[in-house]
Order: sequence, then C-alpha cells, then structure tokens
Amino acid sequence: MSDVIRIDRIEALGYHGVFPEEKREGQTFLVDVEIETSFDDAINHDDVAFTVDYGLVAERVVEIIQGEPADLIETVCDRIASMVLALERVSATRVTVHKPGAPITVPFGGVSVSLRRERGQHE
Repeated sequence: MSDVIRIDRIEALGYHGVFPEEKREGQTFLVDVEIETSFDDAINHDDVAFTVDYGLVAERVVEIIQGEPADLIETVCDRIASMVLALERVSATRVTVHKPGAPITVPFGGVSVSLRRERGQHE
C-alpha cells in the first residue's frame, strides 16, 4: 500500500535513559510516526471510521513516552511501533524517536532511532 499518514514531532516528557539522572529528571522526547494504510475506503465513504485516527495515535504515543521508563530509546521506539501495528487498517509503520537532550559530551545536532515494522513481523 502506498497511502501514508504522517504525524511529526509529537512531544512529551519522558524518563528514559541509562543514567539515573535521566530517569529522575526526565527530558523531552519527540516522535515521528508514519502509518501505511489504504485510503480507498475512507475516500469512498468520506468517513473517519474507514481510516486510522491520527489523533488517537498521537495520544497513545504520548502515553508511551510518559509511561514506563526504558533504558533505551530503541525500546520506546518498538513500543510505539507495536501499538500502531495493533490498530485496524495499519499495514506497516515507521517510527522515529528523537532524544534532543541526549547526554553526549560533544556538540551534536540531534540523536534519533528509527525502525520500520510490517504487520506480521515480530508478532
């Protein structure tokens, strides 16, 4: 399927990281989500019931970011991808988690991890 819903820069405070201060103080995380689906039924019916509710996806992403701390943003990324793939009408997803406040000792422009998952993969 070539139809894509994209949500960029979902922002929330989370407590993910390998260092104690990251889990204690928290930091801002940004998430991009691409959802591969088909728009055909939604277009034919002009009805939100036939597509993926991107507002719901964004809310659930925030819940995951604010939820159970993980050491790795790779783990957070996988949690989000699994949530998206569990939704009806989703065939695949690409998720990117940005950690702008990563504890790196040299100047840097950003740190992120991305993964792509398809329905049936890793289930």
